[in-house]
Amino acid sequence: MELKSTVTLHTGRRMPVFGLGTWELTRDTAGTVERALELGYRMIDTAVDYGSQPGIGEALGRTAIPREEIFLVAKVEENDQAYEATRRYLDEMRQDYADLMLIHRPPRRGVGTDLWEGLVRAREDGLVREIGISNYSIEQMDRLTEEAGESPVVNQIEWTPFGWSPEMLDACRERRVVIQAWSPLTRARRLDDDTLRRIADRRDVTPAQVLLRWALQKETVPLPKANDWDHLVENPGALDIELDDDEMAVLDGLNEHWSAVGPAVQYL
Repeated sequence: MELKSTVTLHTGRRMPVFGLGTWELTRDTAGTVERALELGYRMIDTAVDYGSQPGIGEALGRTAIPREEIFLVAKVEENDQAYEATRRYLDEMRQDYADLMLIHRPPRRGVGTDLWEGLVRAREDGLVREIGISNYSIEQMDRLTEEAGESPVVNQIEWTPFGWSPEMLDACRERRVVIQAWSPLTRARRLDDDTLRRIADRRDVTPAQVLLRWALQKETVPLPKANDWDHLVENPGALDIELDDDEMAVLDGLNEHWSAVGPAVQYL
């Protein structure tokens, strides 16, 4: 497995198995994204409230890597008009299209069928290649699928050994929806966990690499953020290791439905 390895979406399109998250990546965003692309990263994830969209656009404009080799993930907000927002966010990034556009979170009322319809229109007009969701529960995902007449290709959710859902994993596998993992490194808040460190020390790898490898072996797609060159290089090292069944079981057992953003979210 390498940074350019891919997973097949239920539409048949292929998506990288590993990406760069850019939440609050506002310190030299363009330079960081350029360095990531040079290292072999091929998927970049953003949203308007991350503050990283302009820098990503700058980096994509400067890199010599062909646009078709880069998988750009963006999001519309729950209070957006999805079609108009898609155009606006693409303009902000100076891009003609996004490879994947997600509904960032379900609206307070309903499951976002109107948002989905806007994304379908954007897809028909060539502004996006694939459409999906983020932060949806199983029930919300199923309601949207029923009302929209098609299922999302991705559900992007928080996902770490400290907070994950076997039920969500099974549901997404059954529905052929790929889980993308945001904040797979716990925003560095659980990297000192004793169990995690014992596994990392035994394998002579870092706790971050163990967390990312766990996510990969769960057949999810991690999107770790990295500001520093050392972390940009370190994180893909997870692709080179293999956790055994006992180690995976120990990590699975760390689940306490914990969330980096406060009270546990509904899908954990």
